[in-house]
Amino acid sequence: MTISLDGFVADETGSVGRLYKDFAALQGTPYMEAMIETGALLMGKRAFEMGDPDSYVGNYEFQVPIFVLTHHPPSVAPKQDERLTFTFVTDGVESAVTHAKSAAGDKVVQVIGGASVVRQQLRARLVDELQLDVMPVLLGTGLRFFENAGVERLALEKIDVQEIGARTSLRFRVRKENNDGRAD
Repeated sequence: MTISLDGFVADETGSVGRLYKDFAALQGTPYMEAMIETGALLMGKRAFEMGDPDSYVGNYEFQVPIFVLTHHPPSVAPKQDERLTFTFVTDGVESAVTHAKSAAGDKVVQVIGGASVVRQQLRARLVDELQLDVMPVLLGTGLRFFENAGVERLALEKIDVQEIGARTSLRFRVRKENNDGRAD
């Protein structure tokens, strides 16, 4: 998840352009290669609809099973192949995580896009690690990543900080205890 310095994941029009202006330069870098070594993806419906889902096969960085958390699946399924499949999960974030873990096997499950999906997983204590990339831009208004997240008692442990061009990538382990040290 990429956020602005003031904590937004999209501007007031829903655009993420200023947060990903360096995206083309990241292609083929060790940073991006490490990110795409994954077994399955979770995303929210809005993130799924931001691009042309029919163009994902063969073109999207992640050629893995994708699980889209939604209340209303599309009436026409997007193009899929043996590597990239879409499953629309309508029975909650826990179910989506279970399906994605099953599909990923021993590989990592990542959430790509969907501030709401990440917040739901954090509240349900379903996240092992949180990676936030901070871009040095101020959006002022828009969709805040942690707005009303209900995660203020999560304990995070910093495990990595990298500078990749203009962005600063922060990785945290989500500890299974409160900030006061007691286990949940």
